[in-house]
Amino acid sequence: MSEPASPPTDPPGDDAAGPDSAGHDSAGHDSAGDALRRLDAALLQLEAAVARRLEAEANPADVEAERAIMAEDRARLAAALDAASARLAQVETAADTVGRRLERAIGTVEGVLGRPDP
Repeated sequence: MSEPASPPTDPPGDDAAGPDSAGHDSAGHDSAGDALRRLDAALLQLEAAVARRLEAEANPADVEAERAIMAEDRARLAAALDAASARLAQVETAADTVGRRLERAIGTVEGVLGRPDP
C-alpha cells in the first residue's frame, strides 16, 4: 500500500494568510484600507463625543437648572429624613413607656396571685 499524499506546501516566505507587499492578503482583502476605514469610524465617534461635550458645557443654564433641581431634591429628602427620625424617636419613647407599664402590670398581677418575684 502507498502512503497518502501529503498536501502541497507553500514555498518558503509565501505566507498565505498574511498581506503581500501591497497590503492585500491572499483572500484579496485590503487590510490597510480596512484599518483606515475603522480609524475613520473611530475618529467620527470621537468627534461626535467631543461635540456633545462642548454643547453640554456651552449651555450652562441646563447644568445650573439640574443643580437647582438636585438641591431641591436634597432639601426635600433631608426634611423627610428629619421627620422620619423624629417619628422613630416618638415610637421608641412610646415603646419604652409601654414596656415599663407592662412590667408594672405583670408585677401587680403576680403580687395579687401571690407569686414571688423571679
